[in-house]
Amino acid sequence: MPTQPARSQKRTAASQRKPQIVAIPARPVAVTGVTEWQEGKVSRFEDYLVGEEPLEIRIGTRPISMTMRTPGHDLELASGFLLTEGVIKGAEQIANLRQVATRGHKRNVVRVDLVRGVAIKPALLQRNFLTSSSCGICGKASIDTVRVRGITRPNPHLRFAPDILCLLPDALRSAQTLFGRTGGLHAAGLFDTTGKLIALREDVGRHNAVDKLIGWALLEKRLPLKELILLVSGRGSFEIVQKALVAGVPVLACVSAPSSLAVQLAWEFNLTLVGFLRGKRFVVYTGEDRVRLAT
Repeated sequence: MPTQPARSQKRTAASQRKPQIVAIPARPVAVTGVTEWQEGKVSRFEDYLVGEEPLEIRIGTRPISMTMRTPGHDLELASGFLLTEGVIKGAEQIANLRQVATRGHKRNVVRVDLVRGVAIKPALLQRNFLTSSSCGICGKASIDTVRVRGITRPNPHLRFAPDILCLLPDALRSAQTLFGRTGGLHAAGLFDTTGKLIALREDVGRHNAVDKLIGWALLEKRLPLKELILLVSGRGSFEIVQKALVAGVPVLACVSAPSSLAVQLAWEFNLTLVGFLRGKRFVVYTGEDRVRLAT
């Protein structure tokens, strides 16, 4: 029997390598005293607040991103961010993934050590990723660096009934444990074509929730997500469409409106983009062939 070439053996071993992962427990919720006025009556009680803290992502010792996020699933957030921004191509390129303690900020730094020999294009590290919880592309050097290279068209064969889409928002909301306590979080959820919820992540930022979800799929070796539907609370922006495409998602649904650039990108890659998904109504902007619409 022929012996497998040494180079092929090394490639197989690298693809099976699992990153070493070290996480620190997070505090996604805080408590504060509040005063409520309602119909002339005043009451005082303790209320829950969604957590929002800065997260610095480093490759080795080099900081490459600072984002405002809700603590929790930070390693997924870091790995999903690196994938969807084109810094890495897969989990096999990550050697170690850990939260590191810094003075006064024990939970707010994630260090990613890449496998030896993994090269990063200098332009990717020159973007100076400074993001807020509401905008995932703020601070990038130029529009030319926004678009991730090497995106392929998602699964063209996926088909599902339109009624399935209408079930997703309620399923997402009922599974949002942090939203139920604070009322101040976005969510991203992955569903199969029967409407079953596969995974959900919450964050004060839409793009962070998506990166956490994609990071989960990356570390669980579930990519590409070619048979699933991604639902996000909020609008459909260019960055959300791009992240969905990087993860191989064929259908992106949003409860609010998409932007013009989001629709343009979705059309270019034949992503099914759905907006205004509320109650028994939705609008298909691109890729309607995947939805079995009645004629």
